[in-house]
Amino acid sequence: MTPPTPSAAAPLEVTDETGKTPAPSSTAKGSESRSPGRLAWTRFKRDRTGVISMYIVAFFFAVAICAPLIAKLSGTNPYTTYASERPELLDAFSYPAGPNGGMSSEFWFGIEPQLGRDVFTFLLYGIRTSLGIAVAATLLTTAIGVVVGVTAGYLGGRTDYLVGRIIDILLSFPSTLFFIAFMPVVYGLFVAPDENIPTSLRAVALILVLSAFGWASIARLLRGQVLGLREREYIEAAKVTGASPRRIVFKELLPNLWTPIIIQSTLMLPAYVTAEAGLAFLGVGIIDPTPDWGVMIQRGAQFYTEDITFMLFPGLAMVIFVLAFNLLGDSVRDALDPKSKR
Repeated sequence: MTPPTPSAAAPLEVTDETGKTPAPSSTAKGSESRSPGRLAWTRFKRDRTGVISMYIVAFFFAVAICAPLIAKLSGTNPYTTYASERPELLDAFSYPAGPNGGMSSEFWFGIEPQLGRDVFTFLLYGIRTSLGIAVAATLLTTAIGVVVGVTAGYLGGRTDYLVGRIIDILLSFPSTLFFIAFMPVVYGLFVAPDENIPTSLRAVALILVLSAFGWASIARLLRGQVLGLREREYIEAAKVTGASPRRIVFKELLPNLWTPIIIQSTLMLPAYVTAEAGLAFLGVGIIDPTPDWGVMIQRGAQFYTEDITFMLFPGLAMVIFVLAFNLLGDSVRDALDPKSKR
């Protein structure tokens, strides 16, 4: 009589020394449950430069958001000309009478020459203004670039050709010169030449002009990505099954485009910060007495030979922020796309 053979359908159990079936490996579970986002976050946390840059950028945004509260706690504000109330704060040449630009327990970063405004709170509100405009312009630019780039790449044909030529024309413009030339034109559409331009209009005009000339680069990048993706098998399968263009774009294409979109946005924002400050410095953006990074640097350039303190703080703050955000953008790119890391 032959012994019974094990059934082919019944899996063989592997037991340990105690005769019990060991539990599945937690490592295997973790590797199976890791999403691309979690893997990117793990890679990012290993980059010490990126993590430090993230904290610096977060600190600047926290300062911008909490500027009114910080100013209230400090007991000063950016609009009061303290020298008119207390002439002893300035010397005979209208420079701060105290050492280091008038730094004291009351005025932590000193006071402004001639007017005697508090540099600390002026800088806080200047960061708030510059970052607010840059963030709004980045969001609008990204939205326009995504819509135009994905549409041109997906539709192809004449639409792609027309959009491609518009992108080529915009990228050939010397952007700084056109910013300077177009700002007065935009202001003239809403305000008479003999009227003062409201600060809100200046901010909106800056956002619109920066976005109008900035969407072309991200649109070109996404157009190229979509041209490659639309020939993939899963896109063809979606078309065969009768999926609508809207479903294909939002369910199949956009999930594969988040990496270049995020990378381009993180690299775009510091560029807009410097562009906005440059326009304010040239007098075609935000102007005095509205606090702004560019306004502070413009004012500081008039007094730096005698009092460098007023120009030092906004200049140093801008360099630190832009450098940190650029390093953060590089780290985000390396985390999301490891193949791009050199």
